[in-house]
Amino acid sequence: MTILIDRISLVIAKVARKKLIPFLPMPRQKKLDAARWLRGIEDRARLDMSDAAIVSYEKSGRTWLRVMMSRYYQLQYDLPSDRLLNFDKLHRLDPRAPTVFFTHDRGVGRNAVHWEQKSTNDPIPFILLVRDPRDVAVSYYFEWLYRMSDVERWVNDLPRGDISIFDFVMREDVGLLAVIHFMNRWYGSLSRMPNLSLFRYEDLRADAVTELAKILRLLGGEPDMARVKEVVAYAEFEKMKKREQAGEVKDSRLAPGDPENPDSFKARRAKIGGYRDYFSEEEVRQIDEMVADNLNRGYGY
Repeated sequence: MTILIDRISLVIAKVARKKLIPFLPMPRQKKLDAARWLRGIEDRARLDMSDAAIVSYEKSGRTWLRVMMSRYYQLQYDLPSDRLLNFDKLHRLDPRAPTVFFTHDRGVGRNAVHWEQKSTNDPIPFILLVRDPRDVAVSYYFEWLYRMSDVERWVNDLPRGDISIFDFVMREDVGLLAVIHFMNRWYGSLSRMPNLSLFRYEDLRADAVTELAKILRLLGGEPDMARVKEVVAYAEFEKMKKREQAGEVKDSRLAPGDPENPDSFKARRAKIGGYRDYFSEEEVRQIDEMVADNLNRGYGY
């Protein structure tokens, strides 16, 4: 009965948030507040129905991790290769596949979820995926510029109009400091949530087989290491980009905003430290200084 109530709440809140609230004749801030409250209901329902939760800021490598995890369970349970591990989509095809709540926890619905309460009362595995915030902020700029819908920009209260990449990154509300605030807040949860595990994108890039196996163990059982290696090879960056261009996966998350524009691809560059390619030496100095002065050193960036 509880699952049924959660699912009904999820459907009603999602439809109201996307199809109703944006078009109501009411002040913009009230619409934003209502949309965020409804997203909170969605988040709570998904979390309550999930076997695990993966938390990350946008552009931290979540899609790559999702592709690898999806491929593992596709092979494990003979599931369609064009379906991603998106909440319960694979679970509905085969109950042995886990239901996983992927969330950016970007303020939308954050206060309604009560992460630490969930961690105490129903200790499912929580995975925190992070990436160098400088690379995140740059990648998020291109996401905002080429991939986001007007509704997404509206709900997340993101800027509109022309903004240079440096100005975007230096904005406190959406740029580098926003990423740092997110990372610092979640770092504080590592000591309070015993079932919260930290993974870094850079470590995944350096040894994806070992790190992916750790994540799969958290979701239950000893992974088939030969299959893990096969999955990692399948999810190599250039292969992902070719599949995205060919439209092989039936999910908008893996579709380019514009097939002719490489910066509009979900699999865009994946370069560690690539943020330096977009700024002058003085701009890089300011960006690095911001990280040194504000980010928790425990992350190792």
